[in-house]
Amino acid sequence: MRIILIAVGRLKQGPERELAERYRERFDDLARKLGLRSIEIHELPESRARDAATRISEEAAGIAALIPDKAMLVCLDERGRNVDSTTFAGHIGRWRDEGINATAFVIGGADGLSPELRRTAKLAVAFGAATWPHQIVRVLLLEQIYRTATILTGHPYHRA
Repeated sequence: MRIILIAVGRLKQGPERELAERYRERFDDLARKLGLRSIEIHELPESRARDAATRISEEAAGIAALIPDKAMLVCLDERGRNVDSTTFAGHIGRWRDEGINATAFVIGGADGLSPELRRTAKLAVAFGAATWPHQIVRVLLLEQIYRTATILTGHPYHRA
């Protein structure tokens, strides 16, 4: 199964990028054993439109173009559900076992995701009630994807 991360905005050089890459590399080390591919990361430029509705719409079009047909769509959204790591891993493992070709995780821009994307998502996830910078959300997501691999393989990284 392909794991795809689609994010509006670039992760610039610095500690956030280094940490994100560390989790991505750790995941890649375990992925093949689980029938998962390396994480594909697609960065989209933030819309320069004047109003929020147009920015959201333009960004949604770019995101939608990168989501494969029949992929499970997971939106990172402040209105999403708080799920624990074991439940998160359960979703990924179940989708893999059901033969789902791809799971696409989407992180929107500063104005959020379009209502249409949120409606079509199989799962909307929030990392707590706090507002997080998009760069930190990306690191948190990559850590949870890595943690998923450790849970599915029984690796001791995840201790419940």
